Amino acid sequence: MTTDLNQMAFKIHGMDCAEEVAILKRELGPLIDDIEQLRFDVLNGKLTVVGMNDLSQEQIVQAVNKTGMRAEVWKDKEPESQSGFWSVYGRAILTSASGLLGLAGFICHVMIAGGFAQAFGSEGMGIAHGVPAVSIALYLIGIVAGTWIVLPKAWRAVIRLRPDMNLLMLVAVIGAAAIGEWFEAATVAFLFAVSLLLESWSVGRARRAIASLMSLTPPSARVRDKDGQLKEIAPDQVDVGTTFVVRPGEKIPLDGTVVKGIGAVNQAPITGESVPVEKQAGSEVFAGTINGDGVIEAKSTKAAQDTTLAKIIQMVGDAQSQRSPSEQWVETFARYYTPVVMALAILVFLLPPMLLGGEWSVWLYRSLVLLVVACPCALVISTPVSIVAALASAAKNGVLIKGGLYVEKPAHLKAIAVDKTGTLTHGQPVVIDVVPLNDHTKTELLERAAALEVHSNHPLAQAIVRKANEEGVDVAAAEEFEIVQGKGARGIVNGKSFWLGSHRYLEERDQETPEVHEQLQSLQDSGRSIVVIGNDEHVCGFLSLADTVRPETKGILADLHAEGIENVAMLTGDNQGTADAIAEEVGIDSVHAELLPENKVEIVELLVEKYGQAAMVGDGVNDAPALARSSLGIAMGAVGTDAAIETADIALMSDDLSKLPWLIRHSKKTLFIIRQNIWFSLGVKLLFVALTFGGYASLWAAIAADMGASLLVIANSLRLLR
Repeated sequence: MTTDLNQMAFKIHGMDCAEEVAILKRELGPLIDDIEQLRFDVLNGKLTVVGMNDLSQEQIVQAVNKTGMRAEVWKDKEPESQSGFWSVYGRAILTSASGLLGLAGFICHVMIAGGFAQAFGSEGMGIAHGVPAVSIALYLIGIVAGTWIVLPKAWRAVIRLRPDMNLLMLVAVIGAAAIGEWFEAATVAFLFAVSLLLESWSVGRARRAIASLMSLTPPSARVRDKDGQLKEIAPDQVDVGTTFVVRPGEKIPLDGTVVKGIGAVNQAPITGESVPVEKQAGSEVFAGTINGDGVIEAKSTKAAQDTTLAKIIQMVGDAQSQRSPSEQWVETFARYYTPVVMALAILVFLLPPMLLGGEWSVWLYRSLVLLVVACPCALVISTPVSIVAALASAAKNGVLIKGGLYVEKPAHLKAIAVDKTGTLTHGQPVVIDVVPLNDHTKTELLERAAALEVHSNHPLAQAIVRKANEEGVDVAAAEEFEIVQGKGARGIVNGKSFWLGSHRYLEERDQETPEVHEQLQSLQDSGRSIVVIGNDEHVCGFLSLADTVRPETKGILADLHAEGIENVAMLTGDNQGTADAIAEEVGIDSVHAELLPENKVEIVELLVEKYGQAAMVGDGVNDAPALARSSLGIAMGAVGTDAAIETADIALMSDDLSKLPWLIRHSKKTLFIIRQNIWFSLGVKLLFVALTFGGYASLWAAIAADMGASLLVIANSLRLLR
């Protein structure tokens, strides 16, 4: 059980697809205030009941057990080895036994009858001829083994008067046995068991794709104790603030801040980017990433259960409860489909003999074939497996999608609003030009500017200090330093007084010449920020700075247009000149400059109104209101930013803008595969319904077709994991 008093979690044995989810909703719905309080994670077989309610754990367990499934209180981090032998291998053993017993019955039948033709007649397997008692016994035991899993579910369906696919199959098996078609009854039971096994395997395959993320965290962390000695303990036993050591080639066990050493870390498990990132004192490191070279020591900043990787794993698991439109459609379709098929099968059995003089045995057989043909196995399993595979694949590529609902949305986008800073640009200004005047040099300008800015946290100041360091200029803090609030700074550098500030500060000092004014105004109109340096006599020169556009931005925006995005809108608080210059450089469709946060919300609302589906891409923190009002909120560069992961519908863990067109293509591919699966499943059903009415379909062929369809749609869905 979770630690939240308003939330209960349960492990549900036997919940593998939408059919079981629908059954649980019908059973538990009347017991709670709102059906939305039920969260289903098919991937992990988990049911979560959220919100205040008067139900006890025992009541929920009893209600679930009534459905033929089995519930127990969820235990976090339950090791796989603790699962019982039967719970792991029971279904496979029963399925194998069903097949072997059916085969043994078939062999005995043929041998005792003196040959295949004598056993099954010239008309094939559809007609039984004196099945020996030993074969009947083997067939019967095989049938019981094959239907053992579905028997309680089918019985509950009868009691509730709510037919499902388990009941369809059981009726078909019993009906075939009742008219003497023991071989076909055994074959149907075996093949249905195989289809359920495949279904369970496919969900397990997707589950293992997510579980592989969990295995990224090493089993132990090497920490320093109070005496400075190293010892290894489990990551979940490490307190926040503890120093841990990571050697070359090892996985980092916890999120933390480097305090000593330099290393190149592969952050692909989190961001999807395999290019190593250099880490040194002050750098952040994340659990699950790999230290390539160098020994680093870091101080843990989060507990094991709160790391970025842990949040990703938790949210991918929780995403299963957010049903996609396709999943909702299939679930609704299956709810009405099964009872209709049951009624149709009864009519097929009754009407032709009663109205047209048909043979009762022939039309009973055809009605049983119809039951098997119409089983919605392939249909109900196809969409959940596709969604799970899409979520797992996205997570491995550094894209955290927070629900099936958001897997499909990117495919329908027509407009994207993008925050300029840190998205289209690098997010930090750099010095573009150093322009000396009045016989001063570039080195002198950088030295004086850096001396006046060395202690400032302003982005422009930090850019100037970085430039000075890059040029090899010695940076020493100015003496008698004084801040001129909102304008600049003054101080003594190498025994002389200098000032530094904006164009406006220069104008206030009345030291500007017409030539300097023209130069500065031209640079500002082109989107540059200006820092002027002077002394008491004249202007020494100026530096122009800009937040540079990412070199890949133009190509990525072209990719977005190629994917059907009609309007890429840039939102920024910068002046119109800066915004227009960047927009022209990269190919932005519409520019909205000098915006306050509330103005961004208004622009997003207008885009949604005009295009129907519009996304907002931002940092997930400052843009939270706009993200919330968009059709799809996408946070970029979310690694290490809990607020971004929490706020957005989709989080791009790295600063790589190319993940945006990748996301749209991934969504389109997922939607295409889902539609392929649905139409293929329905097509197979319609074909065999036609063959059934024509008398060309047998029970074993029908179940083989259903199993084949299930296998194909599963394989098609799992292509998304590549």
